[in-house]
Amino acid sequence: MPDESFESSALPHLDTLYRVALRLTGEPAAAQDLVQDTMLRALRAWGSFRPGSNARAWLVTILRNQFINGWRSEKRTPVGVDVDAIPEPPDPKDPDPEGRFFSELVDDEVLHAVDGLPDEFREVLVLSDMEGLPYAEIAESLDIPVGTVKSRLFRARRILQGSLRRYAESTGLIPPKSAEES
Repeated sequence: MPDESFESSALPHLDTLYRVALRLTGEPAAAQDLVQDTMLRALRAWGSFRPGSNARAWLVTILRNQFINGWRSEKRTPVGVDVDAIPEPPDPKDPDPEGRFFSELVDDEVLHAVDGLPDEFREVLVLSDMEGLPYAEIAESLDIPVGTVKSRLFRARRILQGSLRRYAESTGLIPPKSAEES
């Protein structure tokens, strides 16, 4: 019988794990399998979990490692990103254009664009903007410095900003660029 501590500490995070897995895999069945594998691995390793530490970060780390291991076994090649090709923000006078943009617009078009991000950018964006995890927890889960989390999040938002600009203009979320701005 599973340890009550595991049930009370790990099971409340199933929804978060599923949403993260769905964003990583892009397929509901694969996401369910990934969460199931993650929970099985977590239950088996529960003795190594430090009580009082962050169970959600620990579980996301396991999930991510399971995803990476499966990804590598399928011999997929990550997509490179030309950082110099990332567009500038649409309005330099707006103090937080990325935050405003993503808080006002999340639908199928945005989710499709998020799914198209390179893995290292997508996982940080999903954990931060879609799951609301703090930078420190993301850094712990992904085993990267907080500065790297911030940098990847910035770049992910810029890539999305560029790829979704036309869509945002067509929906009236932002005004179209005038000829002199182009």
